[in-house]
Amino acid sequence: MENVWKRYNTAKLKLYQSVNESNKLHLHTHCPLRSCRELWTILLGRSALREPAQIEAELDRHWDRLHQGLSYYKPPSSSSAGKVKDNKDVAQPLKDFGLRISKLLGLDEQQSVQLLQCYLQEDYRGTRDSLKVCLLNHLAIADYYYEERMCLLRCVLLLLTYFQDERHPYRAEYCNCVTKLEKDLVRSYQSQFEILFKSEAPTWETHGNLMTERQVSRWFLQCLREQSLLLEIIFLYYAYFEMSPADLLSFTKMFKEQGFGLRQTNRHLVDKSMDALVDRIGYLSSLILVEGMDVDFLHKCALEDSTEQHQFSVTHLFQEMDQLLLTFGDIPHHGPVLLSWVLLRHTLRPDESSPVIRRIGNTALQLEVFKYLSTMLKGLGVSGNNCTASTAKMCIYGLLSFVITSFEEESVPTQCSHLIDAACEVLSAPSLAEVFWEMPNMGLGMILDSAVGMFPHKIGPLLQLLTALLSNKSTVKKVYNFLDKMSFYTQVYKHKPNDIISKDDETLWRRQTPKLLYPLGTGQTNLWMPQGVLGQVMIGGEQGYMVRWDYSYSSWTLFTCEVEMLLHVVSTADVIAHCARVKPILDLVHKIISTDWTVSDCLLPLTSRIYMLLQRLTSVINPPVDVIASCVNCLSVLAARMPGKVRTPDLHHTGFLPFASNPLTSMAQCVSAEGMKAGNYGNMLVQIEQPRGEYAVTIAFLRLITTLVKGQLGSTQNKGLIPCVLLVLKEMLPTYHKWRYNTYGVRERIGCLILELIHAILNLSPEGEDQGSTPTLQSLCIYSLANTEAGQAVVNIMGVGVDTIDMVLAAQPSSCGSEGPGQILIQTVKLAFSVTNNVIRLKPPSDVVSPLEQALTQHGGHGNNLIVVLAKYIYHKHDPALPRLAIQLLKRLATVAPMSVYACLGNDASAIRDAFLTRLQSKTEDMRIKVMILEFLTVAVETQPGLIELFLNLEVKDGSEGSKEFLLGEWSCLHVVLDLIDSKQQGKYWCPPLLHRAALAFLLALWQDRRDSAISVLRAKERFWGNLTTPLFGTLTPPSDTTEPCVLETCAFVMKIIGLEIYYVVSGSLQQSLKDGLQKFSNAQRYEYWSQYVKSLVCHVAEMEEEGICSFPETQMLISAWRMLLILSTSHSDVMHLTEDSTKLNFSNLMTPMSVPCLRLGSMMATLLLILLKQWRGVVATAPDILSPLSLILESVLQADQQMMEKTKAKIFSALISVLQIQGLNGGDISHLPQLLLSVCETVKDEALVLIDSTRHMSQMGDTTEDEDSMETDSPRGPQKDQRDGVCVLALHLAKELCRTDEDGEHWVSVMRKVPVLPSVLSAVELSLRSKHNLYFTEAALHLLLTLARTPQGAAAVAGAGVIQTICLPLLSVYEVSSNGASQQSFSRKSQDSACWPGVYRLCMSLMESLLKTLRYNFINEALDFVGVHQERILQCLNAVRTVQSLACLDEADHTVGFLLQLSSFCKEWQFHLPTLLRDVQVNLCYLCQTCTYLLHSKKMLHHYLQAKNGETLPPAPLAKSQPRPPQTPSKEAAGGGEREEAEQKALLAVQCSLLKILSKTLATLQHFTPDCCQILLDQCMDLAEYKTLFVLSFTTPAFDPDVAPSFGTLLATINVALTMLSEMEKKKEPVSLSIASLASSLLMFTMENCFYVLISQAVRCLKDPSILPRDKQRLKQELSSELVRRHKEHSLLFTIFLFFSSRALSSPACPDTSAGALHRLQPAAFCPPPSPNPPHRAPRPATKVRSRSSSSFRPLSDSCRDRCTDFRRTVFPPHTLTVLLETKR
Repeated sequence: MENVWKRYNTAKLKLYQSVNESNKLHLHTHCPLRSCRELWTILLGRSALREPAQIEAELDRHWDRLHQGLSYYKPPSSSSAGKVKDNKDVAQPLKDFGLRISKLLGLDEQQSVQLLQCYLQEDYRGTRDSLKVCLLNHLAIADYYYEERMCLLRCVLLLLTYFQDERHPYRAEYCNCVTKLEKDLVRSYQSQFEILFKSEAPTWETHGNLMTERQVSRWFLQCLREQSLLLEIIFLYYAYFEMSPADLLSFTKMFKEQGFGLRQTNRHLVDKSMDALVDRIGYLSSLILVEGMDVDFLHKCALEDSTEQHQFSVTHLFQEMDQLLLTFGDIPHHGPVLLSWVLLRHTLRPDESSPVIRRIGNTALQLEVFKYLSTMLKGLGVSGNNCTASTAKMCIYGLLSFVITSFEEESVPTQCSHLIDAACEVLSAPSLAEVFWEMPNMGLGMILDSAVGMFPHKIGPLLQLLTALLSNKSTVKKVYNFLDKMSFYTQVYKHKPNDIISKDDETLWRRQTPKLLYPLGTGQTNLWMPQGVLGQVMIGGEQGYMVRWDYSYSSWTLFTCEVEMLLHVVSTADVIAHCARVKPILDLVHKIISTDWTVSDCLLPLTSRIYMLLQRLTSVINPPVDVIASCVNCLSVLAARMPGKVRTPDLHHTGFLPFASNPLTSMAQCVSAEGMKAGNYGNMLVQIEQPRGEYAVTIAFLRLITTLVKGQLGSTQNKGLIPCVLLVLKEMLPTYHKWRYNTYGVRERIGCLILELIHAILNLSPEGEDQGSTPTLQSLCIYSLANTEAGQAVVNIMGVGVDTIDMVLAAQPSSCGSEGPGQILIQTVKLAFSVTNNVIRLKPPSDVVSPLEQALTQHGGHGNNLIVVLAKYIYHKHDPALPRLAIQLLKRLATVAPMSVYACLGNDASAIRDAFLTRLQSKTEDMRIKVMILEFLTVAVETQPGLIELFLNLEVKDGSEGSKEFLLGEWSCLHVVLDLIDSKQQGKYWCPPLLHRAALAFLLALWQDRRDSAISVLRAKERFWGNLTTPLFGTLTPPSDTTEPCVLETCAFVMKIIGLEIYYVVSGSLQQSLKDGLQKFSNAQRYEYWSQYVKSLVCHVAEMEEEGICSFPETQMLISAWRMLLILSTSHSDVMHLTEDSTKLNFSNLMTPMSVPCLRLGSMMATLLLILLKQWRGVVATAPDILSPLSLILESVLQADQQMMEKTKAKIFSALISVLQIQGLNGGDISHLPQLLLSVCETVKDEALVLIDSTRHMSQMGDTTEDEDSMETDSPRGPQKDQRDGVCVLALHLAKELCRTDEDGEHWVSVMRKVPVLPSVLSAVELSLRSKHNLYFTEAALHLLLTLARTPQGAAAVAGAGVIQTICLPLLSVYEVSSNGASQQSFSRKSQDSACWPGVYRLCMSLMESLLKTLRYNFINEALDFVGVHQERILQCLNAVRTVQSLACLDEADHTVGFLLQLSSFCKEWQFHLPTLLRDVQVNLCYLCQTCTYLLHSKKMLHHYLQAKNGETLPPAPLAKSQPRPPQTPSKEAAGGGEREEAEQKALLAVQCSLLKILSKTLATLQHFTPDCCQILLDQCMDLAEYKTLFVLSFTTPAFDPDVAPSFGTLLATINVALTMLSEMEKKKEPVSLSIASLASSLLMFTMENCFYVLISQAVRCLKDPSILPRDKQRLKQELSSELVRRHKEHSLLFTIFLFFSSRALSSPACPDTSAGALHRLQPAAFCPPPSPNPPHRAPRPATKVRSRSSSSFRPLSDSCRDRCTDFRRTVFPPHTLTVLLETKR
């Protein structure tokens, strides 16, 4: 048994493999065995084959099949069975099943196998595992076979329909094919028809036991459908080609035998559902015979008296036909045939067999032939697109015209109304209406004349005919003019009026008095028949009189009177009769406005009364539904053509529409329908229409509301429609499918109209919707569909399923009608898809899952899962839009719904996957479906991991060393994608650009989601990278020409894929083919090409933006991708091969002011520019002028919408800053400086004012103060929130750079006079300091003020603007001060580079220093105020160096000492105002000197302190970037240790550098607090009390203990430390990054010179101080002499000082240059920029006057004293030691 199953499984696998092989053969070759359904799809233009040449090739290839028709399918034969058995290319199971199918279907064995192969490829809905079940499902295969036969006939019918239609794109191809088919086509199809209606029903004896009763019923239904189609083909054929008399006789006999479809051989199988098909067969049979007699040509021959030209004029078949037709008369289908034969015999042989003609004619009238014709035309279809129905109307038009011309109307009095009905049906064909007006007095024109003769007594017939005659604008004008100039007025009288005189014979009347024709009130529209009008009595007698008055009038006035009469009698018993007269008027008005709305003004008297008519008629007890529907239809057309003339308030006044009794204020009120009234329409729906099952008013109501919604007349009208829409959503949509219906198809039409209304609402533009708090139409629809049972109703519509739709389509009797029940159902389901998609898209985000989302995503069993139903629409083949919209909804659900589509598909997943891929692989499939499938898979890559793995179908193969390798499975979607991107396939019909773009989008999704398994398989493909990069090497059409947007996206996707590959993969691991492609890209100068193209594209978009015709999203995508590629090229130049010349070219292309109008493009280009400026600084430095176009861009950006331009402005500011820093301001750029400064300053002013308002608002809201040492920069950006890259901050920095560039201040001074920048900025700074907000803004503003403060006029402007008032007191808020005056803020241990409020304090200190340095005495009072306010913080800062050695703390000490250095130049003023603070500062400075000396002396101790107090990790050195990397060791561990040690050394070096700078400034400051050396030596009258002793008389080594006072030993130790550093610098030649020699010697020399100066000055001060004991003075001399002797050999300067102390005759040394400019921020050459070559010179101290000890007056030094001072300076301090190269910090 196991062996049997193995053999069976093997056979089944071979079967599937053979099917797959045939599929591949079919997909990749021009297979002659294309299925009929596929051929029909191609001919309809719904496939990828749409070129005329392709259509012609398909017709030539399948011409023989079309010619054979159903005989193409052969019966079984032994020879064919033998060929199948001998065919080794077909698997045995396929042969066996093909033979069984052959017996079941009665089909040739070979064709059965081919049928099975096509079925498995096209219609099989299972998987490989379910193939066994498929082989047992014979019913599905039989249905497929029946559909194939139908599609074959439909192809021929399509050719005959359009082969002479000049408007059809394939007319020529169709015509050629019909010409080839013409011969023997009808004869063959006639024989096939005979075979069909004579065929015996199959039984299980003849067709096997599979032929069940159900199968027999399906066979017979198929037989009827084929008969109908064959007759339709024959009818259309004879509509264009002549029928011979013999063929007419043959068809007549055949149809008589068949009973015109009623006497089928298997009529016992006919059930009620088949009646429509049987009737259709009868209609077509009758039409074929009528068309065969060519009555239209017969009529023409009769008019021209050339009857001999008719083909039947010489026939000898008249008697035989007479005898045959005399047997007719038992069924209605005989009527038109008999009537036509009567005309033929009467015209061609008028003298022969007149009794026979009369008998046949009477029989036709007895059959009610005109009523039959009307019924037949209605049954064939009313759609204008139905060619069969239109041809039938043309045929009957000729028949009726000839009948009316040949016979008098009185001969058919009983059928007059039916004749008019038939004429109206005929004239509804658009072409026939024009034909009628060409000869209005002949043919059917006689019926019109007859109707005019009865008008207005019988108003209906004439208006019915004229309504049918309206087809286009020309016919509208003819009808309007015809009615406007009526010359007869027919009236009926029961008795002869008294005001009439007549002749004796009573045939002519004359009116004696004028008369109003309508009993209306005065002032109303009326008709006035004047006196003397003659009237002809048409009918007279005791029963009454009918008089036709010879009276000219306008029927439009009469119509107005009729409407007025109805309004008067609306509440009386006459209302029914008047409604019957008014309804044709309304129908005529409706048709006229629908056809030509320009006539609506002329109809205003009628249309303006519709509102009143609607109000009156809807309020009666039994309202006339048909008249009300006509009124609403008129209003719908008026609203569509002229929305402004149909207003919702006017409609509400009629009481017809639902309304709200209370104002609508909330969504809850709307949904609950509180206060909502249904109106008269709602009452009619419930009380009249639903019980009757007729819904004319409902259909009209839905069309009216939809039209009003589409009009978008503003929020007021839309709010008025809310009750109407709510009625639809709450009462109609959930229940309409349960209503009673009398007519088939009305339910589907109502559902379609409801969804059209909702679809229109959901597609309203935002401008048409009110954005207030009250609900809108759109929000109401979204909420109702998402949360009420209306949404479930839409879900139920979508859940109809593909099988139900196929059943409805199969049940349609029409061959290819466009308005059948099946088409309406398809349209309804498509609308449900679109509505659901829009609801999900527009629904506001919520954490709660709505009922609609639950219904869409719930996992239901037994086929109830909606996701499965949606996915199975892929099997639908009739309308390509249906599966496309279903996939689009699946894509939306896969994106937003929290579910797994793969899990929802369950067991159907593989089958649905196969169906998706089958349609994706087909080369004839509609391109839009394939694109949508790829878009769905693209979304699934990111959101549906299980589903995408199913589609990727990767198979795992164990590789070497245990690694996994992946291979493409048989059902992998990557096969198709690789084919689509193949460069050899591009340009072919099955790979259009849009499909190529979709394939690349899918690949990009794989790269973005990092699907490494799939990516690895793709990389391994030989030509993958070559095919992928092909679009980048093509030449696109210029942007000015029409460029397909998808081509731009295609190139963008390729660029992004390459960029992601380069970014994620190590350059050494890149595929060689990709490297070769990139090298080729560079060699082919594609960088230059794409750079130029992007430039032209941006320019084109900018130019065409206002016209709105550019493809902006695609352009933006391409520019974004190109930007990414350029950015990667800066960091991966080895792979990208971007040359320097290309770089320059890129820059010149980027800098185009034309990109400004496109705001988003400008922002993207600015981002790219920023990155390239950073990466390619060297190129920028030599690039052409960049500032000029950037300035133009900035001006345009500042004029644009500020909200949209926020980010772009920031990027442009950053770019300008970078360019200024890199290039500086060249001579050619100066012209742009004033305007650029003006733009930036205006921005700064505006942003500062906005920031003030924002900060005040935040303060009022109680915003918490941010921590001073931690700034959160990743928080969401609110309105005007302070950020490092904010517009305001960057504008300040740019203003700083521009002011720094404008050295002489020529431009910025004039700009700041025009724009009040400084007051705005200072106000914002003051508020920010007080509230401790806007850190980055405050920091940037202070930097700008610092830059301005460096020049005299800038400093004067800053000081004059009130900077001290802005900063002095508000700065207290930056640090907390306790009640005892001590600052509670601990000094920050973080890097001084990070933004923090202590950094702001340091900047303020620098600003005070710079202002004081520049303004000198003009700023001394403000400086003293500042130091007085912040004295506690200053003193604490000086002491903090001992406890905290972080760079931030040292930086603050540096700034503080620098400020004190400047302030020390004004000791007397300081002593006068703040004497206590002065003494405290002096003491603290001495202690600071001692601390710095100690820390510099002991490097190990400093290292220990740093580790102990800052954590085990030392602070990073800010100078690491400028230092070269040390050589790496081979060992990784050693390298790691070396790197750590190097980092620690750098950090220690940075701290030492800071300490040395502080020490040098401290000594320079102390120099101002000690006596001048020359003065104290030479001026014996100097007052020593003026200078305090700074250092105690001790020579101990400086200690770290604060209790040990600074002494002379401290100064000597400082000298020793400096000398030691100098020695190390000279002796040790270590790398710069590890040696202390990186400290500049100039800084050390400056420190020693100041230290010596203070030492000498203080020593002489002590020697002259009488309070010091002589013993101590002697000790001082000895200690200093011995120390200097010990060091004199080490330094020439020490030796000089030693000589001074030995001789005691040397002059006092002068103070070196300690100006603020030289001592502000001391940095060694290795750590700071080169110093200014011309340092500012400080005026010498006012030492020309000294104060005598005994006198209070000052006297000048003598000349000899002054000369001795000068000599001393030259001797002791040579010029090269006094000129210290220093640079200020700011």
